[in-house]
Amino acid sequence: MDAIIIYCTVPDKRVAKEISKYIIKHHLAGCVSAIDKVESVFSWDGKMEQEKEILLMIKTLRVNFEKIKVLISELHPYNVPEIIAVPIVDCSKEYLQWLAHETQH
Repeated sequence: MDAIIIYCTVPDKRVAKEISKYIIKHHLAGCVSAIDKVESVFSWDGKMEQEKEILLMIKTLRVNFEKIKVLISELHPYNVPEIIAVPIVDCSKEYLQWLAHETQH
């Protein structure tokens, strides 16, 4: 069972709540944490940009990545949203069992 965290930055609390609630309602993740006041500096169309964003940390299983990616792409206002998955190298057996249970529905 491959557990992952998907990172996704969003522009505001409204988008963060919409994406988070949809993911949880459809049992695609066990938890979505929103970290406010993230300062992102990035290059866009050849210019340096700086934005205040919210970082979503979506705790799920690898088998749900494609569905979450599609969902984010549909709900996200950015042309190219950040959708990055990283493996959870280790975690407690209990957390992994909970995560599997919450994403089986």
